[in-house]
Amino acid sequence: MNVYDSANALANELRQCDEVREYARLKEVAEADETNRRLLAEFRKMQMKMQLQAASGGQADAEEMQRFQQIASLLYMNNDVQAYMLAEMRLQKLMADIFKSVTDACGMDMGIPGE
Repeated sequence: MNVYDSANALANELRQCDEVREYARLKEVAEADETNRRLLAEFRKMQMKMQLQAASGGQADAEEMQRFQQIASLLYMNNDVQAYMLAEMRLQKLMADIFKSVTDACGMDMGIPGE
């Protein structure tokens, strides 16, 4: 079996795994509400901006950090959104584990913190 066939087989298995199915179900529930969808989009935009700032040695200003924390608090108060975000974290962990297996097989050191 060639490597691309294996990658496609893994992709098919991922589509069928419990973590992916639960994530998709909870995403649909959480994003069914327009307010949730907008808050999630704003949260992700701010999260990415702050991660990029941190990666380049900077940091968010106090006002921006406070706004981010307020949005996060609002999101986590909603049980549907909270369940979705926790499912997303579990899926991210699964993907990180798979990525580590692949990079280890190639002898690559990705310098991922916590290893």
